[in-house]
Amino acid sequence: MIARIWSGRTKREQSAEYLNFLRRVALPDYASVDGCLGAYVLHREEGETAHFQTLSFWSSEVAIASFAGSDMLRAKYYPEDAGFLLDFPELVEHFEVVGDPPVHAA
Repeated sequence: MIARIWSGRTKREQSAEYLNFLRRVALPDYASVDGCLGAYVLHREEGETAHFQTLSFWSSEVAIASFAGSDMLRAKYYPEDAGFLLDFPELVEHFEVVGDPPVHAA
């Protein structure tokens, strides 16, 4: 299993709206891809900035490429991101997951 981690930042006052966007659009997009084993949003507010990370789990590099395209290390953005994000990090990180798969809450 492979973990894929993306990080981004918004203005604090846009935090709730961006989180809603991620729940409505991004997470369902992740889930629609065969081989996505789960995806989570991590969120932290610090001063006037809100930090976000998506942590997704994938069965293989083929599954990641189905989601992200042939350059799997490039971040995937949605058109709506332009109204929220303070910058557009180009790359994501991938890690091999060692141990049992994550537990999914009902």
